[in-house]
Amino acid sequence: MQVFPKSANLTSRSSLVVVLLVLATLGWIVLTLQRSDFVTTANKNVEQPQVQFSHQHHVGGVGIDCRYCHSSVESTASAGIPPTKTCINCHSQIWSTSPYLEPVRASFRENKPLQWIRVHDLPDFVYFNHGIHVKQGVGCETCHGRIDRMPIVFQKNSLQMEWCLDCHRDPSRYVRPRDQITTMGYTPAVAQSELGPQLVKQYNIAGVEHMTSCSVCHR
Repeated sequence: MQVFPKSANLTSRSSLVVVLLVLATLGWIVLTLQRSDFVTTANKNVEQPQVQFSHQHHVGGVGIDCRYCHSSVESTASAGIPPTKTCINCHSQIWSTSPYLEPVRASFRENKPLQWIRVHDLPDFVYFNHGIHVKQGVGCETCHGRIDRMPIVFQKNSLQMEWCLDCHRDPSRYVRPRDQITTMGYTPAVAQSELGPQLVKQYNIAGVEHMTSCSVCHR
């Protein structure tokens, strides 16, 4: 006695195909969502609580070098947030009575630092050293994007591990001469495919085995 009709074979096969397609679709959705700006917070403007600092104006317009404000970026792990005195160096002379800049003047008068919301915020289990990246020829623009075009700073890249590993596996595609670290819109004098390997050798950048070791970033 036949318990199931002959069509059951086709139904069972079709069901398996449907289940596999659903699982594959769900996997694709999860992976896409994980890399989306919604999860990584990339390309999201961050309003600061006291005063909005325009890199577009200060870097792109006035031409201030990144290192004037981020003075420790070449030598320490942190790029550093400039003290209010750095702002007052200029704004005691320029826009010195602007109501917009009153929080800056108040910060200087009262010797209280301005409050800033961190934009590029890595997890606590990730170690990142600005100094070593600058020393090895990684430009500000490579990680932070065209900061000179940002009236409000936002995170340009995902900052996920796969994004970091893309460079660590082959830094020759990204490194530049050290005197071009803060140059926005940098274009190499020769093809990057030719210049990059030369700089990797010149700067003694470690090989891929070391650069992709877990202990490099997770300490």
